[in-house]
Amino acid sequence: MKEIVIASANKGKIKEAQEILSNYQIISMNEAGIDIDVEEDKDTFEGNAIKKAETIAKELNGKMCLADDSGIQIEYLDGFPGVFTKRWHAGTDRQRNLAIIEKLNGVPKEKRKIAFITAMALSNGKETICEIGKIDGYVAEKVRGENGFGFDEIFELESGKTLAELSQEEKNEISARKIALEKIREKILT
Repeated sequence: MKEIVIASANKGKIKEAQEILSNYQIISMNEAGIDIDVEEDKDTFEGNAIKKAETIAKELNGKMCLADDSGIQIEYLDGFPGVFTKRWHAGTDRQRNLAIIEKLNGVPKEKRKIAFITAMALSNGKETICEIGKIDGYVAEKVRGENGFGFDEIFELESGKTLAELSQEEKNEISARKIALEKIREKILT
């Protein structure tokens, strides 16, 4: 079975990639003996994912590397925080979420549109494919839910539930990463 090295140590990401790309063995950078920290300095999610995948793939002597970059874009704030999702606020996830709610204080629901975007890139060091997965919703007026991390507790779906109010199984079914991975699978397995 061919190996794909994933640029992540996140067990959830690795498991999801393994389930979707089942014709490949997904291994972490640790397992591959690679320790590279690639700076995310591009101005798009695609640019960051491609840079990570290509940089790491060049160290892997022909093995493929799967890398991602993701974040949120809030329409009312002109796409903020975008590629700076993880870096615009130095606090905890909760502090960051409360700061976003504060920025939208008094803004009606129909203007609180939010998109969660994941770019997944797969590279062998010579060729690279990149796909996008996206889910849409609204920024909730307050944090809700106990399941999840990051922006899950303020990302409200059309159903009225936040991502943090869904079970892991429900969340996995609509995951932006899953959407992007399934597009990657169609390109590499055909």
